[in-house]
Amino acid sequence: MIYEAALRSANEIMKPRFRSVVWKSLGLTLLLFFGMWLGLQMLATNYLFPFLEGWTWVTTLIAWFLGVGVIFGAGFLLAPTSAIFAGLFLDEVAEHIEETHYPNHKKGTALPLGDSVTMAIKFALLVVGVNLVALMLFLFAGLGVIVFFVANGYLLGREYFQFAAMRYKSEKEAHELRRKHWGTVFMGGMVVAGLMAIPFLNILTPVFAAGMMVHLHKSIAGDETMSLQFGR
Repeated sequence: MIYEAALRSANEIMKPRFRSVVWKSLGLTLLLFFGMWLGLQMLATNYLFPFLEGWTWVTTLIAWFLGVGVIFGAGFLLAPTSAIFAGLFLDEVAEHIEETHYPNHKKGTALPLGDSVTMAIKFALLVVGVNLVALMLFLFAGLGVIVFFVANGYLLGREYFQFAAMRYKSEKEAHELRRKHWGTVFMGGMVVAGLMAIPFLNILTPVFAAGMMVHLHKSIAGDETMSLQFGR
């Protein structure tokens, strides 16, 4: 079930509708980083450098640190920041999966914009928080890799499955379905965490995870329906 859902989602990555979500989220992320760098440069030029007139080497060093700091910050924040923007377009991914693989099934309902924004920010904060904790534990206790996969597997599996399920069910029903099949959802989340661990490819995480969890929800919901029909 998990392997099939992951494989189907991976096969969709390069399809035009999936690609458009990746490019839109990545473009908005890079635009944000460029704006941050430009803003810092303007602040330094207008308010800091005038006080350091005559100290050319200091101003050069500060300008260099600003540039390097933005690059390193972008490297760490690229995936979670792109997840914020990708979260605004995940319903496009879900709709593509439904139209391509489940044309005869009832179509899901897109989440309201406010809910999409809230969920996207929650994804990003969870990813940043968990990875910071994992980094600290790795540096001081050597447990970072374990924490990364277990925590991200749980959190990402939970949130992305909830997103997929809420296209068809109320929040309470989606929560109950996730709790009932927590093991399957957790293992699906571990697959997502594995992709997130790969630099640069991790920008594909939101799109891949959304597609995979739509497939996984369809499989679980189908099993639930069969169980009810046959009294199991």
